[in-house]
Amino acid sequence: MERLDGPIRDYAWGSRSVIAGLQGRPVPSDGPEAELWLGAHPGAPATVRRIGGAVSLLDVLADEPGRWLGEALVQRFGPRLPFLLKVLAAEEPLSLQAHPDSEHARAAYAAQQDAPEGAHRNYADPYHKPELLVARTPFEALCGFRDPYASAAVIEAFDVPALVGVVAALRTGPEGLREAVRTLLTWPDADRVKLVDAVATAELGAGLAAEAALVRMLAERYPGDPGVLVALLLNHVTLGVDEAIWMPAGNLHAYLHGAGVEIMAASDNVLRGGLTPKHVDVPELLRVLRFEVLDDPVVAPAPVGPGVVTWPVPIDDFALHRVRLDEDVPAVQLAPPGPRVVLCWSGRSEVRDAAGSVTLDAGQAAVGAADGGPLHFAGAAEAYVASAGLASPGLD
Repeated sequence: MERLDGPIRDYAWGSRSVIAGLQGRPVPSDGPEAELWLGAHPGAPATVRRIGGAVSLLDVLADEPGRWLGEALVQRFGPRLPFLLKVLAAEEPLSLQAHPDSEHARAAYAAQQDAPEGAHRNYADPYHKPELLVARTPFEALCGFRDPYASAAVIEAFDVPALVGVVAALRTGPEGLREAVRTLLTWPDADRVKLVDAVATAELGAGLAAEAALVRMLAERYPGDPGVLVALLLNHVTLGVDEAIWMPAGNLHAYLHGAGVEIMAASDNVLRGGLTPKHVDVPELLRVLRFEVLDDPVVAPAPVGPGVVTWPVPIDDFALHRVRLDEDVPAVQLAPPGPRVVLCWSGRSEVRDAAGSVTLDAGQAAVGAADGGPLHFAGAAEAYVASAGLASPGLD
């Protein structure tokens, strides 16, 4: 194992306390710190500590792809790390967004290569971008479409006559979701502010207090943005610590507030759906979205063995495990497939593989090659292990 240092992304919605506090730096930080990236993303790769100085993880993988990535992973994903581990700290809401599936991403990325110079390009690469976020604080999010009949009842309660057509579409069931989203996102610019204001200032009963508060909060930050109304079509959840949300392709979602550990397929493909000043390509978003009801977006941790849990996902790009060491479980051995990234969240742990050992404190990370064999953890700590999901890791 070798020490790994990740860049911090200073997006405006980030917290000034979470990542700084995790790493033991002064709080508040000088500016917003939204995400800590631990991977080989070309836009902001982490660096490996070497005797001669820091080396980009991208270069480490490129120099010895067979050793670091492993034959099975290279055959499946090519000579690249297919996942990115993050610490995400949202002080303000992020945009509504969705991501394409692999087939659509490949076709759309190839098709836009023939687009004229200067044309807007939605796709940065030919990959999908499913995501899993595990809450480290109470975490508020919008995730997936809820029952359209429930959404119709909520929107009707705002008593805004202009939305009668949206309510009628939702009452046709899941097939009406597409029309409802299209109508809201293409609402005439001249009337958007008036419409959002009408909903945000409506008087509702106590039974709809949560929906009213959500609309007011979003409208205050994004006045006149139709995404404020699209939010009413989605599941509004607050995760407890260790609960997760799984966001597969076509799932419309937005993080609202909180801190968590996120793992995702390594891609930049994002289709925005509102709550943003950035470009919203409505026709392309409608092609990507899956207009299906997501009954329960929350994923509970699943025990793997003493001191180890995971959050199962139906893809092989990544897997995430949490290791918790204490008096009852002072040591754990875990054998994830392929390369692995370890983030210590609290306490102190020695992490060892065949190449060597590192000692990690809270907020520190390490990386190991595919040929490193099992990981051995010892100490009193809580740590996350990111790896490919090619096979279930062995555990002793």
